[in-house]
Amino acid sequence: MILLDTHVLAWLVAEPERLSKHAASAIRRARVSDGVAISDITVWELALLFSRGILRAKSTGEKAIENMLTRSGVVIMPITAEIAAIAVQFSDDYPKDPADRLIGATAMAEGMALVTRDERIRKDYRLKTIW
Repeated sequence: MILLDTHVLAWLVAEPERLSKHAASAIRRARVSDGVAISDITVWELALLFSRGILRAKSTGEKAIENMLTRSGVVIMPITAEIAAIAVQFSDDYPKDPADRLIGATAMAEGMALVTRDERIRKDYRLKTIW
């Protein structure tokens, strides 16, 4: 199973051409094997992006999010105590955004590779990333 960063999920559903070839291939392989997941903070981030007009929908933000989750077939991983503890232990070089920290911590705690374009996240040697 692999974990998708929020922007990767949005691109997968709405603009798959924005994914790198390597990322798109990894997602295709994961879909037919052990699956694709997101952190539950990603659902909140999507709501924020719709509310700010960064992502646009023909329906309500709630319906658009439900549609994205259904179309992508992702499993939603809950934030656990372990994930919360890991999220506050990243170095100062790691993005300060709490959502980025929880997403990275989810990947670490669950032993998943994280699909992300974010170079600052990809620099963390403890995370296996795909882009």
